[in-house]
Amino acid sequence: MDRFMGQGERMTSPVRSSYTLIPNQKYRRSYRRSNKFSRTEGTDSPSLSTLGNFKTLPLEIFQIVLEYLPVKDISMLSMVSKTISTRLINYISTPAGKRRLLLQDFHNTELSGSRKGSIILENYRSLGLLLKRCTLLLPTKERLKYIHKILSEISCFKLSGCSDPLHCSGLQCYGVFLQTLTAGWDELECHRVYNFLCELSNLPRRVQAVVSNKPGSARKLELRIRIFCRSVLLNHWIHRSDSAFWLTRILKPWPMVNQARLLYIIFGPASTLDGYVIWQKMTEGPTDETSLKGLADAIKLLYDTEAKEWTADDVISLVDELAVVPREWLLENSARLLILCGNNICFTFMASKAVNGRAIELARLVVFLALVCEKDLYCMDWTVKMMQKVCKVFSTPGERNNFLQSVENTFAHIIMDALQSVISGEHEEEDSSFLNLFHLVNAQANFHKEILYLTMSNRM
Repeated sequence: MDRFMGQGERMTSPVRSSYTLIPNQKYRRSYRRSNKFSRTEGTDSPSLSTLGNFKTLPLEIFQIVLEYLPVKDISMLSMVSKTISTRLINYISTPAGKRRLLLQDFHNTELSGSRKGSIILENYRSLGLLLKRCTLLLPTKERLKYIHKILSEISCFKLSGCSDPLHCSGLQCYGVFLQTLTAGWDELECHRVYNFLCELSNLPRRVQAVVSNKPGSARKLELRIRIFCRSVLLNHWIHRSDSAFWLTRILKPWPMVNQARLLYIIFGPASTLDGYVIWQKMTEGPTDETSLKGLADAIKLLYDTEAKEWTADDVISLVDELAVVPREWLLENSARLLILCGNNICFTFMASKAVNGRAIELARLVVFLALVCEKDLYCMDWTVKMMQKVCKVFSTPGERNNFLQSVENTFAHIIMDALQSVISGEHEEEDSSFLNLFHLVNAQANFHKEILYLTMSNRM
């Protein structure tokens, strides 16, 4: 029995020893792992240490987690460390990342003003912020190359990449992306961005093609340039100084005559049906404020003190050149444009004519300023006060008196011409010639009424 028990003890002792060793081994392994985790900085490689708790996740799981994060949150995550930023850059380049981030539903007819349209725009605004943060440590040239590599597969981001640019929101999304990416960059970096875009899109060569040929001979290319410049380079800036900078980049490389043509292509009146520039709008008949507002806003932008590369003489010369694109405008349209440009530009333009001995042109302009005020229901005293201010520019009383006499003669000639037009033909009740005569007579009456008010108030 003792022998049996002894054998039993001998038989069971190995079992006990193995039983007691297992937890000890587990404990030691657990201790070493926890000790290693607590000394991560000292024992791990620097790239893994900056991942924090994310280092325990396989790369595939990390990318799956990204699928559930808003793009804004991913951009915040990119600022945690350089290693995480690198992982995010790699994720953006994967098929899953491109599918998630590079939305391309640009031709949905319901996008305009819709919630989905704003979602796509917001997506590219957030993507711009993400890539801005991920590429923060790269030189500007390398940043642009990498971003181009990411976006190069989106054909609607190219000047001639979309078959239907008028109904595509691609360039608008591209513009929002670029505005977010470059916000806060200094002018030198923005110059590099513009040069990079010109190189990618061949913009200078395409502009040369449209400004050197007959207006309207390349309507589709004019439309593409108009949409690209407005949607990508001009429309999305908050500060006027930024808008002036980019408009200057577009215009300044060209001679003044080409600047005027290009300004008309980008901001002039366009068809609501096909988007093509309407070149004859200013020469065939009076136009409305809507057709001129874009041009007036652009001119005011360049005249502002924030547009450092433009002098007042530059802007006035541009306005003068614009008024003969593609041929000489009706003077009523020129007058309406000057009124929309504001007091400073209008006065400077008129004073320039007075100084350069163009009193007869100036007198005709005053008459049509009065006509536009009458038609568009502006206060007529504005025209009278503007004329009074311009009179002080003339160096001698004789020049001033000749100018005033020219204003009266011009009123008489234009009214007689309008009357002759009414008498010479058959006209219906709503005929434009008769209506124009009506406005001219009223304009002259109200113009002289304001002069009488001004004269009498000064003498009393």
